[in-house]
Amino acid sequence: MRVLIIEDEELAADTLHKTLLKLNPKIEVLAILGTVEAAVAWLGKNTADLLFMDIHLGDGESFQIFEQVSVESPVIFTTAYDQYTLKAFKNQGIDYLLKPFDEEDVASALAKLDSIRKFSEINIPQIRFKAEEPLTRIRNRFMVKLGKLIKTVQSDDVAYFMADDKYLFLVTNDKQNYIIEETIGSLEPQLDNSDFFRINRKFIIHIKAIREMYKLSRNRVRIVLEPAPVEGLEVVVSEERAEAFKNWLNQ
Repeated sequence: MRVLIIEDEELAADTLHKTLLKLNPKIEVLAILGTVEAAVAWLGKNTADLLFMDIHLGDGESFQIFEQVSVESPVIFTTAYDQYTLKAFKNQGIDYLLKPFDEEDVASALAKLDSIRKFSEINIPQIRFKAEEPLTRIRNRFMVKLGKLIKTVQSDDVAYFMADDKYLFLVTNDKQNYIIEETIGSLEPQLDNSDFFRINRKFIIHIKAIREMYKLSRNRVRIVLEPAPVEGLEVVVSEERAEAFKNWLNQ
């Protein structure tokens, strides 16, 4: 990782330099600059993977740099004052270290950068792919059949969807069961994910259908649904869906 240090205090810059190399010998410090003018000149011709930037420099505040040159790199701000936090995060800031900071503070800031980059690598391609897809319309009601009778069921009246062999059942809050001509995979993206969640290969449940929850081994969760499905059928959030399920409960 190529790092630029913008710091007008020689001792502070030297200490930061040594700390970075101690934490990661592969870090290359490209330059140490002490003024807004020098930073603008350098950034106008060069780039770095990360900037450590003191807010108070010899000829002004480092925020003036952003007014004169485009800065695309993430920035970790360093200062003895805490009143600049909001302004820092509006200017490429990913962290804000209050002086005097120590090795642990720097390590934490680098770990935060690494976490942000890993998240971006995982999620940005997925977000772009989804953005290119046509938007799926959220279903508010479902046509069902009961013999020759045809009716619609509002999404708020649905307790859960249950796949059983070749059929997909819609189960309502008042314990009615209907077969719908869908698959659980095709139905899932059509549902409002603030209300519905697919907990495993067989069930998509409504938040209001959850009566009780119990923690199981391997991060799984057993759910008691109301109304209850077929007697003896245990409803469990699969291990691979458990973390997403907990996030859904917290949203």
